[in-house]
Amino acid sequence: MKDDDKRTLTPRLRFPEFLGDTLHQVQLKEVTAESTTRNGDTLPPTSVMGVTKAEGIVPMEQRIVALNIARYKIVRKDWFAYNPMRLNIGSIARWEGESAILVSPDYVVFKCLNEAGSGIDPAFLDHFRRSDAWEGFVAQGGDGSVRVRIYYKDIGRLPLQLPSIAEQQKIADCLTSLDELIAAQGRKVEALKGHKKGLMQQLFPREGETLPRLRFPEFRDAPAWKTHAFEHFVAKSFYGTSQSTSAKGQYPVLRMGNMVDGALDFSNLVYLDLGRRDFESIRLHDGDILLNRTNSLDLVGKISIFTGELECITASYIVTFRLDKERLRPEFCNAMLNTQLYKARIKLLARPSVSQANINPTTFRKELRVSVPSVAEQHRIADCLSILDVRIAAETDKLAALKSHKRGLMQQLFPSPEAV
Repeated sequence: MKDDDKRTLTPRLRFPEFLGDTLHQVQLKEVTAESTTRNGDTLPPTSVMGVTKAEGIVPMEQRIVALNIARYKIVRKDWFAYNPMRLNIGSIARWEGESAILVSPDYVVFKCLNEAGSGIDPAFLDHFRRSDAWEGFVAQGGDGSVRVRIYYKDIGRLPLQLPSIAEQQKIADCLTSLDELIAAQGRKVEALKGHKKGLMQQLFPREGETLPRLRFPEFRDAPAWKTHAFEHFVAKSFYGTSQSTSAKGQYPVLRMGNMVDGALDFSNLVYLDLGRRDFESIRLHDGDILLNRTNSLDLVGKISIFTGELECITASYIVTFRLDKERLRPEFCNAMLNTQLYKARIKLLARPSVSQANINPTTFRKELRVSVPSVAEQHRIADCLSILDVRIAAETDKLAALKSHKRGLMQQLFPSPEAV
C-alpha cells in the first residue's frame, strides 16, 4: 500500500460519551517510533527474552543466547517487540514489566508516541493488534505482497482512524476486563479438568492392583476387580472404509482429527456415498469404542466413544470395538482406557514404522488386559464422571461464548478496512 492510500477504518460501535468526537486518520508510523537502542554492557544475559504467539514475551533459553549480547536491543515498559519473520503468525507482544529487557538484534522494537493527550495508547494498540484489521494488513506483508520478513517500515503504513487518548483508554479498559473474565473462566475449566483427572486416578486401580483407592460406599465391601484380556468384552470389531472421501456426500466419515479427549468432534467432517448394505456393515452404533490404530508415535492409540444415532462411519485407520454391554459398559470402558495407566499400556502395543506407528487390532484385543468391577459399579463410576463431563462442557461453552463475545466486540470497536 502506498503512503497516500486513502482507505479508512471506521468503527461501528463507540461509547456514548465519545459519539461526537472526531477520529484522526493517521498511519501507524506517525504515532509510533522504532527503537534500535543496543545493549552494550548495560543488561545481563538473563534479561534476554523471546516472543511467542501463545505466551507473549518469555525468557529465552540461555543455551541459545549469544555469548556477546552487546548488539541485543533494549525493550522498555509498554514497548513492542516482534520477530520480523514471524509477525504474520502473531508473534508480537507488549512488554509490561517495570525493568528493561533485551531481545535479539534481529527483532523489531517500537514504542508508542503519546504527547499532550494525542497519539496512541500502548494498551489500545496491544488490543488492536489482535483485530481483523491488523491481521489482514500483516497477512499481506504491509503492502499487499507475500513477504518473508515484515519490518517496521512495512507495518508503519497501517492506516488508523484514532479516537482520543481518553477513548482509546476506555476501549482498552473494556477489553482488558473481558480478557480477565476469559482468563478466570479458562482457569475454572482447567480446574475442573484437573479435578476429573485426579478423580479418575483414584476411581481406577493403580498398576499391579485390583482395587481402587476410592470406592463409592455401596461397593466398599464388594469383591476385587477382575482382570481379563480386552477381547473377553468384545462382541464385534471392524475397520472403517478405505474409499476416497469428499467435502460432500451421503454419510459422514470420522477421521483421527475428530477424536478429541475421549469424545468426538463432529466439525471438519468428510463424506462418502455408499450402498446401504455396505454402509450397514460398518456403521457406528451407540456405545462403540474407537481406536486410532495408525498415527504418529505420540498420537497413535487414541480412544473415543461414539454416542447417539447419527448415521456415521469411520476411516480405515480407525478400528471399532462393539462391546458386550452385559459385561462392560461402554462409558466405563471409554473412561478407563483414557486414564494415564491405560494410555501407557496402549502405547506399548504400538509398533513404529517408517513415519508412523501402528497397533494391530488383534494384538490390542489379546494383549491389553483390563481390570473391571461389577456392571453396577461400572454404572456408578461412569455416571459420576458423566456428571463431571456435563459440568466441564457447560463451563467450556461459557468460555467459548466469552471469546465469541470478545471477537464480536472487537469487530465493532476496531473496524475492518473499507475502500472509500
